[in-house]
Amino acid sequence: MRPLPELTPENTAFWTGGAEGKLMIAFCADCRHAIHPPQLICPKCWSDRVESRAVPGTGTVYTYTVNHQPWAPGMAVPFALAVVDIDGAPGVRVTAELVNADPESVAIGQTMKVGFLNIDDIWFPRWEPAQ
Repeated sequence: MRPLPELTPENTAFWTGGAEGKLMIAFCADCRHAIHPPQLICPKCWSDRVESRAVPGTGTVYTYTVNHQPWAPGMAVPFALAVVDIDGAPGVRVTAELVNADPESVAIGQTMKVGFLNIDDIWFPRWEPAQ
């Protein structure tokens, strides 16, 4: 069983946006800085006018890891985790599991699109190749 994050005022949009198929990222309404992980205060200008909005749900692999160790009983291996630079949110990277592809096929610079895994009220982002 995957541990579930605690929903807070600053992160609820990120963890529940997948219900509508949307990758939600926090942005400062004053300086337009993209903020991830989500926070209540903009770390760039200290404004408290932070709001979440949908981004395209695509991006480019910055780095990745292929795991061959089952870290929990019954965990399928190998699996890949990809760190993806998010289109429409400069400076934001989201780390998530790679799905619908051979874990050994991921490459730096590869274009990804987001999908979601729903467990209870949480929608975990997952990456898959865009082509």
